[in-house]
Amino acid sequence: MPRRGRSSPRVDRNALERDRRQYMKELSSRLGFLLPPPLSKRSLPELLDQATTHVKQLGQRVEMLKQKKQLLEGSDTDDQITGIRDQMMSDSWSPVLTVRDLGSMLEVCVKSGSNKKFMLHQVIQVLVEEAAQVVALSYSNVGDRIFYTINAEAVSPRIGIETSRVHERLKELIF
Repeated sequence: MPRRGRSSPRVDRNALERDRRQYMKELSSRLGFLLPPPLSKRSLPELLDQATTHVKQLGQRVEMLKQKKQLLEGSDTDDQITGIRDQMMSDSWSPVLTVRDLGSMLEVCVKSGSNKKFMLHQVIQVLVEEAAQVVALSYSNVGDRIFYTINAEAVSPRIGIETSRVHERLKELIF
C-alpha cells in the first residue's frame, strides 16, 4: 500500500511552483504591455532591462517638465530661472547616442537638439556600410529636441553586426 503522506507534499510543492511560475509569467506579460512595442520577442532579462531604462527616462522627463513648468509659471528667484534656462540650453546642444544589440537586430537612438546639424542620411549610410538594413525609423520632436530611433537588421544574420564599430563610427559622425 503506497504512502499517501509522502507523495502529497510533493504534489503540493509542484502545484505551488506551477502557480508561482504562472503568476510570474502573467506579471512579465503585463510589464511587456506597458513598454513600447518590441521588434521581436523579448526574454525576461531584456524585458526587465528595457523596463528599467524606460522608467528612468520617464523620471528624467518628469523632472525636465517640472523645471519647464516652474520656468513658465515664474520662479521666486532670478537665479533659479537662470539655472533652469542654462540647463535646458546646454542640454539642447549635447546629442546623446545609444546603440543596442538585439541579436541580429540593432537599435540606434539619437537625441539631438534642433540646433545640432547632422544629416540623418549619413547615419543610415553608416548602418548600410556596416551590413545593416534599416527596417524601421521613427522620430519625434519634444520642445527643442529631436529623438530618432532607427531599427536595423543584419543583412546576413549569421555574420551579424559589429555593434561597437557602428557605435564608434556614429559617435564620430554625430559629435
